[in-house]
Amino acid sequence: MSDDSFPSGDKRQSEPRMPARTWILMILLSALVPVVVLATRSRAPQAEEISHAQLIQLARENKIESGRINYSSDSQFLREVTGKYIRIEEGKTNLVPFAIRTRLTEGTEDLLLNTGVFKGSATTNLWLSVLIQLIPIVVIGFLIYFFFIRQIRNAGRGALSFGKSKARLLAKERNKTTFKDVAGVEEAKEEVSELVEFLKDPKKFQKLGGRIPKGVLMVGPPGTGKTLLAKAIAGEADASFFSISGSDFVEMFVGVGASRVRDMFEQARKATPCLIFIDEIDAVGRSRGHGLGGGNDEREQTLNALLVEMDGFDTTEGIIIIAATNRADVLDPALLRPGRFDRQVTVSLPDVRGREAILKVHAKNVKLDASVDLSIIARGTPGFSGAELANLLNEAALLAARTGRKSIGRAELEEARDKVRWGRERRSLAMSEKEKRGTAWHEAGHALVNVVLEHTHPLHKVTIIPRGQSLGSTMYLPKDDLLNRTRKELKDLIAMTMAGRIAEEIVTDDISTGAGGDIQQATSMARAMVMHYGMSDRLGMIQYGDAQEYVFLGRDMMRSKDYSEATAQAIDAEVKSIIDDGYQRATTIIRDHRDKLEAIANALLEYETLDGAQVEEIVRTGSMTPPPVNPSKIDPPSGAQAATPLPEVIKPLPPKLPGLGSAQPSPA
Repeated sequence: MSDDSFPSGDKRQSEPRMPARTWILMILLSALVPVVVLATRSRAPQAEEISHAQLIQLARENKIESGRINYSSDSQFLREVTGKYIRIEEGKTNLVPFAIRTRLTEGTEDLLLNTGVFKGSATTNLWLSVLIQLIPIVVIGFLIYFFFIRQIRNAGRGALSFGKSKARLLAKERNKTTFKDVAGVEEAKEEVSELVEFLKDPKKFQKLGGRIPKGVLMVGPPGTGKTLLAKAIAGEADASFFSISGSDFVEMFVGVGASRVRDMFEQARKATPCLIFIDEIDAVGRSRGHGLGGGNDEREQTLNALLVEMDGFDTTEGIIIIAATNRADVLDPALLRPGRFDRQVTVSLPDVRGREAILKVHAKNVKLDASVDLSIIARGTPGFSGAELANLLNEAALLAARTGRKSIGRAELEEARDKVRWGRERRSLAMSEKEKRGTAWHEAGHALVNVVLEHTHPLHKVTIIPRGQSLGSTMYLPKDDLLNRTRKELKDLIAMTMAGRIAEEIVTDDISTGAGGDIQQATSMARAMVMHYGMSDRLGMIQYGDAQEYVFLGRDMMRSKDYSEATAQAIDAEVKSIIDDGYQRATTIIRDHRDKLEAIANALLEYETLDGAQVEEIVRTGSMTPPPVNPSKIDPPSGAQAATPLPEVIKPLPPKLPGLGSAQPSPA
């Protein structure tokens, strides 16, 4: 059974019957063909019957323009002679068709043939003549069918299928994904594995009074494996498995979405027990009544049909709905109540053990060097999703193949990790010496304050090589997975973010646009500390505003602030106070360690990239051991300007804070 097949009892999948009007049209067109042929023949000029004597006379006077002697098989001498002869009337020369059926003697036949205008041909039999007459009719009929009837039939089939569900029945023999291919989400895997056990042995649960969950909603950030988990359920379960996307319900025609929902459940009832997987359900499951437009909302009608089918008067046991979304905050409350989606499974970002397990699963498809330790790579990739880890190994494989290596080593994995998180190095970007010097002091300020402060994350690497959208980057990686953040950590992070602008100003006595991303990042963190986390002594433990990570347009656009204008001014003052405090702390550190700052900047100008250990050595001893020369390192291309330098030096964002921006460090 293929993916697009349905249960054999579903008669609606057969070809739709042709309407009566189509049959009438076909009959009329078929009858019209011989009429046209006969009318064409009737308009042809009629041949003149002449006598045998006239034929001989015309031949002797050379007045025959063309002629043909048809040899008949019914008599040895009976001949049919046709052609055209010349007739002069009123000074005009006309060609008149003639025909005669007569007996020709050998002498008469030789006379006609000797004129040079007569040709002989064998007359075809009656059946062949009829066949020749029917060939044009058959050809015209085929053309009518191909250009008209076939198009009408296809158009009718498309019109009748608008209300049909696009859910595909996934055949087990074509789906090779099982729970062995899913790693890093053990708790979620255990919860959904209960569904498979229930489908295989329902009596095990029913004898204790338990009932099968009506629906399971998988919630989590993008790339954590929600769809992969659903494929594993389909691979493990012996029951029918229908899969559909939330966007497949909605079409340009009114009522199509609701019709497809009803059709999907009608198909599922014929194959119970079964599973229905709806990917990206937020496409049709958004809260009702929050639209900005008026009139009938097609999406709301689709949602209403889905709510009724999941738990209404006419429901059937044995149908399990599995849905996936990364926007559970916008789903309608009626969709999330018990009886519809009884269980919500959180598929979160994997921890260090989960990342190692995911790397081992994907490493089966690539050739790793024997010295590679995946646990080290897992510890160095906090905040990575399963999709990003798979992309990391793929990028490492491409890098190793591009450099001609036979296996993937640790260096390729490290470079792939940096590329996935912060972007690829752009050594071809030509920078002036002034811009390179400003970038070096900017990054040296970040690196110095990061090492000196107590509550910052360990410095991973600092570089003035353009990477991604930034002209330079200061990269740091936390030791462990970040589950919580303290006020001291956030304040130190803000101070470290401010350090780039301060270092620029101290050295060049000027400021640039390079700190634009730093300012945006620091402002977001400080505002979250005041409004969401209660980290302001003046405003206290009160949440101001909604802490939603994304704006739901219909719900949040018209919502007024739930605090006064005086409170808004106090919030702005507290945010500025936190940022000013970080600015002053970073200024003090840079002025006290001016010599260390200069040493880091000079090392960056010389080597372009420094590891965290090298920066710590400079801060601790004032100097750095020169790194070994790498003969395989390719010099950057020289020549004309490769691109216009970007106007700002962007720093990586910190790992995700509740209520703040990206889920992992990335250029702002």
